[in-house]
Amino acid sequence: WLLFASLVAGVGAWEWAGLMKLDASGRRGYAFASVALCAGLGWLVFETGTGDIRQVGLLSSIYILAAIFWLLAVPFWLKAKWPASARVSGLLAGCVVLIPACLALMQLRVFAPLFLLAAMASVWVADISAYICGRAFGRHKLAPAISPGKTWEGAIGAVAGVLIYGSVVAWGAGRMPNTSGAWILFALSLVVLTAVSILGDLFESLAKRQAGVKDSGATLPGHGGVLDRIDSLTSTLPLVGLAVLFWDGQLP
Repeated sequence: WLLFASLVAGVGAWEWAGLMKLDASGRRGYAFASVALCAGLGWLVFETGTGDIRQVGLLSSIYILAAIFWLLAVPFWLKAKWPASARVSGLLAGCVVLIPACLALMQLRVFAPLFLLAAMASVWVADISAYICGRAFGRHKLAPAISPGKTWEGAIGAVAGVLIYGSVVAWGAGRMPNTSGAWILFALSLVVLTAVSILGDLFESLAKRQAGVKDSGATLPGHGGVLDRIDSLTSTLPLVGLAVLFWDGQLP
């Protein structure tokens, strides 16, 4: 699984380097470095064989860096329309986009494969709900200069869809909140998760628009690149991983 997550990081890095306008040798170098970094951190953080976490402090620090990036830096980045394709800042951002998400992929798979699937499905539910509500009710553009098809109505639909989905999953797992405070925390967590998934989508859209391309690559024939499929996951999985560390009592 470490190898799989590292390969995802490598393919994503290859596509990201293309958006940064690197030549073929530069893209290969960036992809190789990303694979090595992801695999090396995975080896440091997780126990070989069992996958148990042996470096909680390192993993949580990486997740906190990702959370700061997505919750604080990216909104300003999108608002100012800073050049995501600037070589140094863009390549550093690519590492923050890809590496924490791939580490979370390793962590959550060991924690509970079904939980990982449920977390990923929440992003898909958000995308589908946003599309349906945006098509049916969309009037007010969310970020017209970055992604003209996205609307505030679609974003509200995404939040509603994830709240319903999360409630159904919690009920099915027998983990429904049993106090008003727990309900508020549960709902806020899902709202933040949905908002961050939208930020992940918008950030990649900004990089593609500034690079002058429609898709991040052609890795998946007929579906664009790997980044096109995992853009929202790159922003949400690290936050889910951090939440699991907190709820599991592993944070120092």
